[in-house]
Amino acid sequence: MAKPIYVLSGPNLNLLGQREPDIYGSSTLDDIHKRMAGRHEGVTLKTRQTNHEGELVDWIQESNREGAALILNAGAYTHTSVAVHDALRACDVPIIEVHLSNPAAREEFRQVNFVSPAANATIAGIGGYGYELALDAALHLIASGER
Repeated sequence: MAKPIYVLSGPNLNLLGQREPDIYGSSTLDDIHKRMAGRHEGVTLKTRQTNHEGELVDWIQESNREGAALILNAGAYTHTSVAVHDALRACDVPIIEVHLSNPAAREEFRQVNFVSPAANATIAGIGGYGYELALDAALHLIASGER
């Protein structure tokens, strides 16, 4: 595969392993990325995390120009960012939304989701393993030519 798969993570995901481990687990984001990297030989991942909305939007746009697919955990921006939604709607690459917890089973404000309407699929509620499944799903969509 010539183009990388982008794995973008939004605000506070840099705190994985220490922030509310009863909800988000004990793995760090680096742990999750390492498991993903070892899952499929020959697949290049471009992993990034930011706490800044504009930077995330720039990276989403970059993933569309330079990537084969996008795996996105937008964190809190899932529930608040029209800018993230609009950037995703402009993408032609497959998009897999991933969440460590199940937002649908959490607080009422997490019921609003600006990412799902622009994504091919959502994987939620199974911790860091969801990122690995998102990688499998992205590879499937790339191979099938779906978007």
